[in-house]
Amino acid sequence: MDRTPSKSWAALWMAGWLALMLIVAIAGRETTRELNVFQIMEVRSVLGFVMLYPLVRLNGGFRAMRTSRPLQHIGRNLIHYGAQLGWFFALTLIPLGQVVSIEFTMPIWTAILAASFLGERMTFGKIAAVALGVVGVIVIVRPATGSINPGQLIALGAAVGFGISVAMMKSLTRTERTLTIIFWMLVIQSAAGLFPSIYVWRWPTNYAWGWMAVIAFCGTFSHYCMARAMLHADATVVLPMDFLRVPLTATAGWLIYSERLDALTILGAALILTGNLLNLRTAPPLPARVAT
Repeated sequence: MDRTPSKSWAALWMAGWLALMLIVAIAGRETTRELNVFQIMEVRSVLGFVMLYPLVRLNGGFRAMRTSRPLQHIGRNLIHYGAQLGWFFALTLIPLGQVVSIEFTMPIWTAILAASFLGERMTFGKIAAVALGVVGVIVIVRPATGSINPGQLIALGAAVGFGISVAMMKSLTRTERTLTIIFWMLVIQSAAGLFPSIYVWRWPTNYAWGWMAVIAFCGTFSHYCMARAMLHADATVVLPMDFLRVPLTATAGWLIYSERLDALTILGAALILTGNLLNLRTAPPLPARVAT
């Protein structure tokens, strides 16, 4: 598989991730108005598996999905499943902008884990991208003082879980194909959520089915984009690009839900973009990797 270091290819795959995750946020907001989170997660995994199956067939079938690292797949996906549950639950408790913004503490945890356990270097550009990204998020959100909403704590826990999951995904990309990573994600998470989803099951309306199909497609192939991006760059290069999802979400809220887009939001977006551009300009080239 192609593991050629390329910041341009990493940025292109991350653009796909950003677009798909923006759609997932909107779809999740609509679907949680009607259905339990466990049910949404299970349908998302099962439908995602059906959508992924043609790619599995084209790449050698189930036999080609064998892995030498089953425990790593199980650990990564149970953590990711819990983080996703928290993310969807948070959507029902606090505004969409807060959920997405709190989620953006994730690159901090990923950068720390990648530097500590995967041997990735924390260069000036990477540190600056994370710092400017966090400042940009704070400028956009402008967190109010007062008691902490449980939804905010759930969103923060989800962010930590996502950070651990992404660092583990980066480790898996060193030996596993992108398709194999996504295949096992869907299999393990379908099994993890089967009984809880049966317990809370209620038949969805056509409106909810449509949004769950959107979540399944975008949720599945967004992870494909993320895994592909990490084939071409360090996690500490790839993840700061994800800060762009905050201004993109703010813009979507303005266009779809008539939410206010003010000067501070634009300033926060500019800080986030500056951090990402600085990271892309200063990150040192990666050594060539051997294809496996």
